[in-house]
Amino acid sequence: MSLTISYDPQNIFAQIIRGDAPCYRLYEDDDVLAFLDLFPQSFGHALVIPKRSAACNILDVDSEALCKVMAVVQKLTRVIVDELQPDGVQIAQFNGAPAGQTVFHIHVHIVPRYAGEGLGVHAAGKAEPAELEKLQARLVEAIARSGI
Repeated sequence: MSLTISYDPQNIFAQIIRGDAPCYRLYEDDDVLAFLDLFPQSFGHALVIPKRSAACNILDVDSEALCKVMAVVQKLTRVIVDELQPDGVQIAQFNGAPAGQTVFHIHVHIVPRYAGEGLGVHAAGKAEPAELEKLQARLVEAIARSGI
């Protein structure tokens, strides 16, 4: 798959934005949506996407949408770090299938990293819904306390 593909409005993230597919929502405003990854690489793995941009990757997205996404990435990362106390945090954004992109709607990964734990392979295993619900409630409460 090339870096210059056409945007598919039926991709899973577009479906989530439209409300046609569910997600474990953490944060939403008019421009940005953040939710838990169903196939997490670590505990607390979240995704942040623009809602109004039909962009496949960083080469397609307009600067204003990208800036709004990154502002939320920074704020949400602070909340995740404060609440989950990881030893590190990885911020990742992939462009094109050879780079590891699997959903062709631009998105940013927030991946907490814990000492002594290797990074799981993305999409190797689906998280348990009950665990995602508990984590979602915990993080939504922490986000509300933070005021973002």
